Amino acid sequence: MLRRTAVAIVLCVFPWGFVFGQGTSAERAPDTLQARVLACAACHGKEGEGTDNDYFPRLAGKPAGYLYNQLTAFRDGRRQYPPMNYLLAYLPDAYLKTIADYFARQRPPYPPASTPAVSPQLLRRGQQLVKEGDRTRNIPACAACHGAALTGMDPAIPGLLGLHAQYISAQLGAWRYGTRSSIAPDCMHDVASRLGNDDITAVAAWLAASPGPANPAPAPARSLKLPIACGSEPQ
Repeated sequence: MLRRTAVAIVLCVFPWGFVFGQGTSAERAPDTLQARVLACAACHGKEGEGTDNDYFPRLAGKPAGYLYNQLTAFRDGRRQYPPMNYLLAYLPDAYLKTIADYFARQRPPYPPASTPAVSPQLLRRGQQLVKEGDRTRNIPACAACHGAALTGMDPAIPGLLGLHAQYISAQLGAWRYGTRSSIAPDCMHDVASRLGNDDITAVAAWLAASPGPANPAPAPARSLKLPIACGSEPQ
């Protein structure tokens, strides 16, 4: 599986300006961005809509600034996944921006919502944390930064819908333990550090069980006043 993923990412991020094979009449692949990113479909879907794999997320429609930040984080080692770290290591900023802009423009349908096997009480807890937060523990609502529709905000706050519960849970755990990090001040690390295991399960389950938004566009830049300083989002 890892080898297949690595091959897919190679095709995704490197230009297709060469011919495979020597001494043959192999056809040259179309040198278009759409052709280059098509190889990302093995992990992220043809239009970045995501797949059945729990750990390869939806890319489509997320703010371009967020996608670009993740690509540079993989390249620079702030986010750890060996195939991505290795294959992005020498790619220039301009090319990463081009990839980010492409997926930000895509608008494929959201997948059907999927309710994980958790108790109704845990789902209610997830809804509370997402919509209201927990003032007693200084936990801001997810919606306070990611928008009432949870579609994110330009230029760099991502949408939270259309993702598998296991993926959301894994990322919150990575933020909490520092294996995923961002530009200081690292707001997601600060928030995730205040969440317990049940909180993370609850948030992930409720988000995965929520249907896609009617309008997937991120909120306009600076339309939300963030409750916590975030280095990846310009103030």
